[in-house]
Amino acid sequence: MTARGRRIEVRGTVQGVGFRPFVYQLARRIGVNGRVRNDSRGVVIDAFGAAGSLDDFIEALEAEAPPAARVRSIDWSAIPFETASGFTIVESASSTEHRVSIPADLATCGDCLREILDPTNRRYRYAFTNCTNCGPRYSIVNGAPYDRARTSMARFVMCPDCQREYDDPLDRRFHAQPNACPVCGPRLVAVTPQRHEIGTSDPIEFAARALRAGFIVALKGLGGFQLACDAMSPGAVQRLRERKRREAKPLAVMVRDLADADRLALLTNEERALLTSVERPIVLARKREVDDDNPLIGLFLPYTPLHHILLRDAGTPLVMTSGNVSDEPMVTRSSEAFERLRNIADVFLVHDREIVTRVDDSVARVIGGSPALLRRARGYVPRAIESGREFAEPVLACGAHLKNTFCIATGSNAYLGPHIGDLETLETLRAYESAIERMKEFVGASPSIVAHDMHPDYFSTRYALAQANARTIAVQHHHAHIVSAMAEHRLDGPVVGVAYDGTGYGTDGTAWGGEILIARYADFERFATFHPIPLAGGDQAVRQPWRVALALLDESFDGEAPLHALPLFRTIERAAIDAVRRMIERNFNSPLARGVGRYFDAFGALFLGMREMRYEGEVAFRWNGIADELESGRYPILIHDGVAPWEIDPRPTLRAAVDDFMRGVAPAVISARFHNTIAEATIEVARAALQSRGEMPVVLSGGCFQNARLAESVLRGFHKVYMNREVPPGDGGIALGQAFVANAVVRSRSSVVSEELVCV
Repeated sequence: MTARGRRIEVRGTVQGVGFRPFVYQLARRIGVNGRVRNDSRGVVIDAFGAAGSLDDFIEALEAEAPPAARVRSIDWSAIPFETASGFTIVESASSTEHRVSIPADLATCGDCLREILDPTNRRYRYAFTNCTNCGPRYSIVNGAPYDRARTSMARFVMCPDCQREYDDPLDRRFHAQPNACPVCGPRLVAVTPQRHEIGTSDPIEFAARALRAGFIVALKGLGGFQLACDAMSPGAVQRLRERKRREAKPLAVMVRDLADADRLALLTNEERALLTSVERPIVLARKREVDDDNPLIGLFLPYTPLHHILLRDAGTPLVMTSGNVSDEPMVTRSSEAFERLRNIADVFLVHDREIVTRVDDSVARVIGGSPALLRRARGYVPRAIESGREFAEPVLACGAHLKNTFCIATGSNAYLGPHIGDLETLETLRAYESAIERMKEFVGASPSIVAHDMHPDYFSTRYALAQANARTIAVQHHHAHIVSAMAEHRLDGPVVGVAYDGTGYGTDGTAWGGEILIARYADFERFATFHPIPLAGGDQAVRQPWRVALALLDESFDGEAPLHALPLFRTIERAAIDAVRRMIERNFNSPLARGVGRYFDAFGALFLGMREMRYEGEVAFRWNGIADELESGRYPILIHDGVAPWEIDPRPTLRAAVDDFMRGVAPAVISARFHNTIAEATIEVARAALQSRGEMPVVLSGGCFQNARLAESVLRGFHKVYMNREVPPGDGGIALGQAFVANAVVRSRSSVVSEELVCV
């Protein structure tokens, strides 16, 4: 059989995941000679052998790839045959075209875990143990291609034992860039808030004793500092809440293993799989014992050796939350931690490996039997969302104001940056700007198009408009939501898009948020929306949802609302009620809002007696949480189909719910009927859109679809229906939609110009 030569290019996440040693061993097994190397776009193989052997080799490259690899494409071309002796792994090469193939940070693998728990192993209890199948990646790397010299491990010179592992193609630590051991690698120390090193031979065991004693520990984690305390100690948890200024928002709990997770939550098989996945997100699951209005708990498993050892030493589940004061970015540097966390933590557990890129923990939930990301960060960033075609020009999408994530799209890939948070403090704005610059370096792109939200006062909008030498494109908020899901599922469009959230700037300058659109990438038609509610005081009405409830009550009962029979209004001064009514009557600082989220706020505030919202989404979250799972009833609702757009009017819903409440019906039943009513109205109007415009997919997006009951009810109403999975349905995924809308607009403009030139 004639010997052949082939150059094979493998693209995707194939660096830092043991792909080259896998190729080396595969080539030896099949009998192929040649060489393999990294470049800035992925992995390149020059392979020589019989045609049949080369075919088998290429087929196995994808079928048998390492578990952490994500093979996007394998292309090959014929090259002249070379009489190569064996197969070799050569040094990385650069190319003029950049593609991020660096993987996300990977959870500790089973092999490394066994080593750190084995007293006879040289890495016993070593907090920085890793191999090609696990460990830090994105959080420590400075640029592509992914080599040790471009990471924060560059300053740690490997000892002879580690170097032998690193150089041996048959070792699982072959070219594991963060490879280290206690002799040559990073070192942990325990420190007081006054920066005095604590004399202990085992800093992790000391921190565990402090946790058991009720103290708060700040530990330098993978992508930033974390604050930990004993999750089973109410006193410790309350101290952490007070010091961190996080009065009510739920705190995530890290547990040692699935057995501990099962003791705290009623887990489904899908939730167990998500908890143990290599990404290790925080998973929202149903509590085994519900002791408040929140039936969910955020659980996650250890994902670094430090976490594994600490959980075992502490012997108790730990609250593990981001190391910051509320609304500020997570701390990454030790010097910064001593300044910003000294009034929170009693003990600091720090090390000398630099965190290059801040990466918070990801959050996910199983909705409709499949995972849906609610916060996309560690474990998923910088994994690309792949487009079916090339972007016309590199695009920077600046994202939303709340739960911000940006996106850079170039080639055929869109790269979402890590979760930034709400752009409301100077520290967060700085983190936002620096994260964008770092991702530009990573991707090797200088975006010529900058997409942004239509809201003129968002920082992300002002940032976009300040970019020199770039064309800006404003993208409507809810259009971006729908397109984010279209892009993720590679839907060509048009689609019936259901975008439900709290608020978003509409094309008419008013606040939208209950939108049913006929959407394409470049444009959309507004088919239906929700009846507007005046927000007395603007943003103040969001923070004090009793104002929204009052406005809706007055409209629903024609100014004769039975406030005397509603406990919520017994706690509110008459003067405040009169002031809100005057603002609405005079149309003073009372913008109209059509957001479905505002209806959740109004109903939740009214029937749960919640005057104020202590964190974003609290009232809607609790209103969803109490809904009776077995209740199937629903309330009347009006659908006005003689106007454009159609209008969904829940005022009859509120009248019926108030009647139920006054007759003694439990809030849990009222909540369930409310959910059922909104879902059924959505299905009815979306079906009408399909009947009017023809068969097409239905797409769900927006923060309200983080509500599993609402999302699952609507999902059951259609055959071809999609929602966000790989990017958040809330504002954390909106940048992806902005990028794809901007690309479509640029292409449509280019097409028009081309047609005009042809006509001329």
